[in-house]
Amino acid sequence: MAVFMSADRFEELVGDALDLIPSELARAIDNVVVLIEPRNPDDPHLLGLYHGIALTERDSHYGGALPDTVTIYRDTILEICSDEEEVVHEVAVTVIHEIAHYFGIDEERLHQLGWG
Repeated sequence: MAVFMSADRFEELVGDALDLIPSELARAIDNVVVLIEPRNPDDPHLLGLYHGIALTERDSHYGGALPDTVTIYRDTILEICSDEEEVVHEVAVTVIHEIAHYFGIDEERLHQLGWG
């Protein structure tokens, strides 16, 4: 059963999840935009998506690149959760998961760390 939540409340949860990132890592995040969209048109089951060039892959030619994006898919997350507590948890996991891709952490390692 899907959870109803206002767009403002969902945005607040995304902000709270970003606040979970340790300050030394948060200071290293540069040229990244966090977006909230209803769902991914190509994969409607996707909860979040990182699009960009991970820090571990940047070289001297990186300058002038468009900002990386982390997109969190609101409707998809709300549809898989049964209450607000689950939404809070899923948003946190999704945000941390996608930000981790910015730092070059791959899917396998994220699953090992419990952020899969």
